[in-house]
Amino acid sequence: MDYDVKDINLADKGRLRVEWARRDMPVLNAIRERFEREKPLKGLRIAACLHVTTETGVLAATLKAGGATVHVCASNPLSTQDDVAAHLVKNEGIPTFAI
Repeated sequence: MDYDVKDINLADKGRLRVEWARRDMPVLNAIRERFEREKPLKGLRIAACLHVTTETGVLAATLKAGGATVHVCASNPLSTQDDVAAHLVKNEGIPTFAI
């Protein structure tokens, strides 16, 4: 998988932060549960250029759960959370470009 993140070894810290954020996002969690069952995005390719934060990490994982092929690139290096970027690559299997 292609990716470009600051430090892939930050993935476990990023996973913990994304799990923490997910707890406070009940609507997105409900959508993810439905997406996991129905796969409404199967066959779609989604590329997102946005702030790579815990919240957008949850969003990217939700889109992937819906069946989409997802790629993420950072829109602003000042807002990029490097641990979240590493988590998306290592734990979610989402190619992420966030340097």
